[in-house]
Amino acid sequence: MSDDAPSRGEGSSSRGLPAPGGGAGNAARDELAGAQAALVAALVAGGPTPPGFDRERLRVQETSLIAKRRRTVARLRPDLVASLGDTFGAEFHAYARGRPKPRGGSHADAHDFAAHLRASGRLPESPGAESSGREPSGGESVVRESAAGRPRAASRLRSILTRRRYGGS
Repeated sequence: MSDDAPSRGEGSSSRGLPAPGGGAGNAARDELAGAQAALVAALVAGGPTPPGFDRERLRVQETSLIAKRRRTVARLRPDLVASLGDTFGAEFHAYARGRPKPRGGSHADAHDFAAHLRASGRLPESPGAESSGREPSGGESVVRESAAGRPRAASRLRSILTRRRYGGS
């Protein structure tokens, strides 16, 4: 190593960046992780607006994310759309606001929404749904996917019509 080349001191990498495990680097990473967690909580879990963010813009984005979830649940559970009619959108928004999407993804979200409606008395108990761990099938409840992973034509049409009828974009 030449005399004018910077030496690699303790806690730095070959690029001059703090090495993993370095004190200042960990603090910055922890601060960034905390800020990211606060932003995600504000967007999907009803958390407070983090410092430096516009409350109204976050509310608009939160509403957009809920609408995306609503469209997916409507596609997966057209029986819920049929049962709730014009109140489906408002019911889903009230359910989803402040409640992040469950770990099981969209199918779990649809299942949890149906369970929420049943628990609140807005949806009749479906026979066998709880014992099997899934909602009734047969085309009316769970959209079947083709081998390629795309919804069948009838499901696609139902999805388009649902979006138009219940305020989706």
